[in-house]
Amino acid sequence: MVAPLDRKLLRGLWRIKGQAGAIALVIGLGVLMQVMMTGLVNTLDETRLAYYDRYRLADVFVPVTRAPERMAERLASDRRVAAATTRIKGQALIDPGEGALPIRAQALSLPDAGTPRLNDIYLAEGRLPRSASADEIVLLTAFAKARGIAPGDSLDVTMNGARHSLRIVGLARAPEFLYTTAPGELVPDDARFAVFWMRRTALAAAYDLRGAFNEMLLKLERGTNPQAIIDVADRTLAPFGATGAYGLADLPSNRFVTEEIRGLTSSATTVPPIFLGIAAFLLYIVVARIVQAEREQIGLLKAFGYSGAEVSLHYLKLVVLIAVVGAVAGSIAGISAGHALAVFYQTYFKFPFLVFTLDPISFVTGFAISILAATMGGLAVVRHVFALTPAVAMRPPAPPDYSRTFDLAGVFRRVLDQPSRMVLRRLSRYPGRMLGSVVGIAAGMALSASTLTVVSGFTTAVDLSFTVMNRSDMTVMFTHPVPRKTLLELRRMDGVQRTEPLRIVPAILRNGTNTYRGTLEGRPQEPALNRIIDANEEPLALRGGGITLAEPLADILKVRTGDMLYVEVREGRRPVLHLPVTAVAQTLLGAPAFMEIDALGRALNEPGRISGALLTIDSASRETLYQAIKDMPAVAGVTLKADARTALVDLMNTGPGSVRYVMLLVAAIITFGIVYNAARIAFAERSRDLASLRVMGFTRAEAGFVLLGELAIVTLLAIPLGIGLGYGLTWAIVEGFSTDLYQIPVVFHASNYGAAILAVVIAATVSAFLVWRNLTRLDLVSALKTRD
Repeated sequence: MVAPLDRKLLRGLWRIKGQAGAIALVIGLGVLMQVMMTGLVNTLDETRLAYYDRYRLADVFVPVTRAPERMAERLASDRRVAAATTRIKGQALIDPGEGALPIRAQALSLPDAGTPRLNDIYLAEGRLPRSASADEIVLLTAFAKARGIAPGDSLDVTMNGARHSLRIVGLARAPEFLYTTAPGELVPDDARFAVFWMRRTALAAAYDLRGAFNEMLLKLERGTNPQAIIDVADRTLAPFGATGAYGLADLPSNRFVTEEIRGLTSSATTVPPIFLGIAAFLLYIVVARIVQAEREQIGLLKAFGYSGAEVSLHYLKLVVLIAVVGAVAGSIAGISAGHALAVFYQTYFKFPFLVFTLDPISFVTGFAISILAATMGGLAVVRHVFALTPAVAMRPPAPPDYSRTFDLAGVFRRVLDQPSRMVLRRLSRYPGRMLGSVVGIAAGMALSASTLTVVSGFTTAVDLSFTVMNRSDMTVMFTHPVPRKTLLELRRMDGVQRTEPLRIVPAILRNGTNTYRGTLEGRPQEPALNRIIDANEEPLALRGGGITLAEPLADILKVRTGDMLYVEVREGRRPVLHLPVTAVAQTLLGAPAFMEIDALGRALNEPGRISGALLTIDSASRETLYQAIKDMPAVAGVTLKADARTALVDLMNTGPGSVRYVMLLVAAIITFGIVYNAARIAFAERSRDLASLRVMGFTRAEAGFVLLGELAIVTLLAIPLGIGLGYGLTWAIVEGFSTDLYQIPVVFHASNYGAAILAVVIAATVSAFLVWRNLTRLDLVSALKTRD
């Protein structure tokens, strides 16, 4: 049986269903964001860990130039190593046909029988190569799908300078290639980079590594510090051309997934609390209005024997019920949205399965914060209910004393008409409520403005990367450092207009305990085809005796201009350089370090060597040039700037970039919910005043002006505050999205704020229309009977 107070609660909730629904919407969207982001983070993390564990991804990777198999036994015998294996890894080029550029590929060995002990593959289609076969391969699924290749097809592949015709017998995915990029590149392009596996004997013959290996994989015992094993591996294999062992944390694929999870976690902790706080304030206003309107009922309830605690609990239940409805709806929607995004990420990160995980803590936290925020808003009002005695409650409340408030309407008495002065008087008499409405609307606008700014930042990142900085048309990379005269060979080819050298070496940069595994890029003193710019987008010249760091790298290493930095080169003679930081550059892709190319050559004791070249070309001679480049034996790969730009746009519009569209949609809904709430609360509070004005002879338009003029002023006051809040929130969101793999520039365009302002104005207009419709239906007799 339903208690009388509970029946009253349900009737009261039905009476304010519009306001209650709008507040529940704001709460629900805050919870949705938290549940969706937290669920997505947990799902990505659990799926990644399960994939790694199921297919035995190594904890430490040890690349070498060439080492005999007996050397592997020394590392495998370490008690801290749970499992160890060796493999062959080589660069390759795939010829897609006449008139097309060669495609970079990576060849990996499989055991001659069975599956790998570590770094196993997930066979999606077909079968594994036969043990005795020298021409059968398993191809990475992502490349095959992008190129329309199926088992049974053949590929013309150049390995170690020799051309081979290989037959595809299966398609596979692998945990070390969740995020596939060509060596030295950062943006994934499934159609421009391939990975294939073949039996070890065949691959060893292709790369002249019979009885040897060039990469060792180690699985560590639980609790082992990877760095300790890395140090041992580097010392043990140093005589065999070890280029520097690295842990799973530095595996590019894992690193990108980790950074994406970090960004999602940041978003999950930044946005939801803002809107739950707004919802608490809105509930405070609504409940205060209900309590004021039901003073007489409160007095009667207490006179009939209900205690102050029981009556207070009745109104607190109203608040909590709205919060619970919003939290439940938000949780359900958050689960659906999180699952949809997780499926999308599964495709983007090439997971063969999905471990969808709901974090109970996110539900508990969402409910707890929602109810706590709502309760805090309700308690501020309920304490007055508890204090009311029956006699006081059943008397009309004493008229409020406005003698000490600032008479804003009186200042403009001579220039404003009566309805306008009524609007101003209302604002000056209830500054707290007006300020709360202003802050609420401004917060919704701030989220819209900041999200639009982030969207523009993605576009700006593309334009800066491929227009302002990279002015080349093509990048050619070589299999090994070649003499600088190779530039002359390229320049003499038909269609080549201009060339610029590159020297890229793997390196570990150290500043005390802060380290970063990356590359040191040698560029001309004043690069023209791939410029280095400062924060003002002005070109930077490289000084011969120092190093220029990308801004995110300088932050990671905690260095500034003038500081000294240790650079451990992991190629050739592997010198350790002690260099001053001469400048900090603005980069949007990766976290590179730059050095003048001739100075780098001298430091490496390899003057006049280059790793690649940037080219500008004549499109009319494109096919002839492509064929000439394919005939160069030292070419490891070619990248067209147009292809790289397309890949970056795809990256930013899918995967990590897709979250910003969800945030934009949520921002638009929340903005409308907040504005509509403000309008409904204003109408509920002033319905008796409006009815009185109509009885006294005011027209419907004049009465509507008194109501909607207040909403208009509140909205106008919220706009400049929203601009300021949007500025600050933008930096917080960008911080969550940006990683050391790519950075989102913060560029404040007037159009973004104009769009956010327009959204607020449209929300205010629609809300005004809905409230105006209620005003036209206002029952004057019923409204005048209401006691305030």
